[in-house]
Amino acid sequence: MYEIVKDLPSTAWILDLGSAMGSFDSTRTSGRVVRVDLNYLPGNQGLFVQSDAAYLPFADWTFDAIVANHSLEHFERLNLAIEEIARVAKPDGSLFISVPDASTLSDRLYRWLGRGGGHVNAFTDSLELPGRVTDATGMQVKGTCVLFSGFSFLNKYNQKNLPRRAWLLGGGQEWILLVGTYCLRTLDRAFGTRLSVYGWAYSFGSVAALELKPNWNVCIRCGSGHDEEWLKDSGFLSGALIFWKQYRCPRCGTKNLFKSM
Repeated sequence: MYEIVKDLPSTAWILDLGSAMGSFDSTRTSGRVVRVDLNYLPGNQGLFVQSDAAYLPFADWTFDAIVANHSLEHFERLNLAIEEIARVAKPDGSLFISVPDASTLSDRLYRWLGRGGGHVNAFTDSLELPGRVTDATGMQVKGTCVLFSGFSFLNKYNQKNLPRRAWLLGGGQEWILLVGTYCLRTLDRAFGTRLSVYGWAYSFGSVAALELKPNWNVCIRCGSGHDEEWLKDSGFLSGALIFWKQYRCPRCGTKNLFKSM
């Protein structure tokens, strides 16, 4: 999503749709950010508007860029929400969408642990959703990327009251998540499985065509993904743990095992 928002001018308006606490750091863009969510959460960066995504209180062609980061799966009136995205986006604007793949181990565990987890829309076809969005908005897909999971929803530090069933998956202990995610990535790389895959990300519209590379290094606490080469060049690798390299997450500082593609 930063490829879309980072170069926008200060006059640009950016809609962060279904943002909760915010999908991205507002200091990473010069544009004016409007966060929208059905429920208000204190601590949002930028202007916050409490609204249903199916009935946005904005004029037509308001936004230069729209970000819907892991939010469409929660919208009960998805078709109306997509129509609203099309209405408030400028014709020459850009759009970022990411969604979970409901057929993956990661999303199935998430829904099992959270008794649905608020996911009311199940996406299982990588081409179906972008086709619907293009039909509604007229924006063409400019980039697609597979997303990997850090299984941060299992982390005990992210939940005040961890469900009892989480103890069947290690009780939210970070050392179990460290080893578990590394093993799943290793199996995926060796055998072409999708055990650690989470979903897809798409970019649309005026953004330049992007060759999006999956990030294998996804933090087990905050869930942010980081480019392998960037972690190396930026000095976030912090030595070895027995046979494994480690890195500190640039966003939250949590130690993770470094996974190379």
